[in-house]
Formats: sequence, structure tokens, C-alpha cells
Amino acid sequence: MTGKRDISFIRAIPSGIGAAILATAAAPMALADPIDGDAAEIVYADEIDWGALNPARGDDSPRAGNLWGDRTGEGASGFLVRFNEGFASPPHIHNVTYRGVVISGEIHNDDPGAADMWLPKGSFWTQPAGEAHITAASGATNIAYVEIDEGPYLVQPEEEAFDNGERPINIETSNLVWLGADSLSWIPVREGAATSAEIAFLWGQPGAASDSGYMLRLQDGFSGTLTHEGRQLRAVLIDGDLDLAGADRMLQTGGYFGITGQASQSLTCAAEDTCLIYVRASDRFTLFADVAQQ
Repeated sequence: MTGKRDISFIRAIPSGIGAAILATAAAPMALADPIDGDAAEIVYADEIDWGALNPARGDDSPRAGNLWGDRTGEGASGFLVRFNEGFASPPHIHNVTYRGVVISGEIHNDDPGAADMWLPKGSFWTQPAGEAHITAASGATNIAYVEIDEGPYLVQPEEEAFDNGERPINIETSNLVWLGADSLSWIPVREGAATSAEIAFLWGQPGAASDSGYMLRLQDGFSGTLTHEGRQLRAVLIDGDLDLAGADRMLQTGGYFGITGQASQSLTCAAEDTCLIYVRASDRFTLFADVAQQ
């Protein structure tokens, strides 16, 4: 392997966010009642409009469908990508950096010539702009969530590679660092409430007034309210089923909901095991567990 990509999977909090986590965990929080409100936007997985990720490759291109924003235009966006079993791209680069989360199957994303390293559901990776790499898939059904901070998202030849100063990261799902209510005030403990929820920090500066990324893990039957304090929260269901207050039907894997401004969304994990939710938030959020019925 080339050694460029972070594949050691050391169980450590990424540099730069440890202090923020400790400060957040230590700071007491007033347990005010959550703000009433419903998700401003919901996209169901079976309603996604699929097209070619790279139209220049025609039928050889993976399929892609927008969840929020427009990957072909300017600005940030988030979209799903679907790879056929056995897919393997030629070496290429992208004009912008992207982040990815595996939703189903197994995905390998690394330097050309690197040994296979298959990332399963719930794994997270980043791909810097300008770095030559390949992407492959081995499962029968392979789907990933991809997001960019600016568009358009373009696929360009390896010969145009450049170094933008960033380095890629691969985090296998079993190596996420999970924090619960005993160490994080973002999941406030209320008397008589269930506390079966955890947060893993992925990127950015937690709690700052700028976009950052997280993974939520909710146990089967968890019911509570997600309250956001900033301008925009975007959430993609990576695994499980979610019952959202105000929704027409259950949100299933690959679905999306968004909260605009200081508002809340009541939700219940209806999975047989756990629910995994990728969250991109512009400020701090809290997850209030409902008080158990006596």
C-alpha cells in the first residue's frame, strides 16, 4: 500500500475536536422543553430521482440521486451513489473534496494499486480534491451517501491530479468513538427517560457555528426529540427505520430529513436493532429522550 491514507483505525478522537468534546461534556445544560416543530423537508428513499453520476461514462457510470442541493450546480449538496456488484472505477480525480458514508454493501476507496480495504455499512471516508484514486464495490447492493461543500461535482482524468494539502481518511464503522449521556451534555439525562442514544464525532468543530458532521446511534425503541440551535441540520438515515412526527410514512434506509433554523423533530427508532443517522449540523444540537410511560 502507498501509506498515504489513514487506515490504522486507532481508537482515538480526531485531532482538533477532543477539547471541544471535553468542554461540551463538562458544561451543564438547562433541560428546557424541546421546541415544537416538524422536519421542514423529507425525502423518501423510494422517491429519489436516479441519474448517471458521471454522464460521460454512460451505462458504465454509477447511479446517483440528490437528497439535498444539486451536485451539478454551485453550492453544497448531498446525494446517494449506487454501485453495481463488482464495480471498479479507473483511476481518476475530483475537482472538489467529498465525504462518504457507506449505507449498504462494501466499498473500497483508495490510491490506485492499494490493497483492497472494504468498508462496510456505517463506515466513513473522505476524498480530497485532486488526489488520484479508485472506487470499487463488492456487495450485491452497494449504496453510499456522498456530500460536498461546493459544486459542481466533477470526475476528471488522473493526469490532472494535484495536491490540495488535505489527506484522505478511512474510518471503519467498528472504530467510531461513541459518547453517551454519561460523557456528553448533548444527550441530556431527564428523570425517568431512556438514555439509549450515542454520538460519534466525524469532522469539523463540534458545537461551533459552522458545519460539522456526526453519527447518531439510537437503540431500538428510542423515542425523543432532536433540537437544533443553528441555521440548518441535515440528516440521512444510514441504517434502520425512523418514525418522524409529521411524516406521511416511515423513513427507511437512505431517506433524508432536514431542519431549518431553531426547530425540533420528534423521532422514534423503529428498527429491530439500532438506527444509525448521519447528521450535518451548522451548530450545536441536543437529543432529548422521552420520559418513559409508567
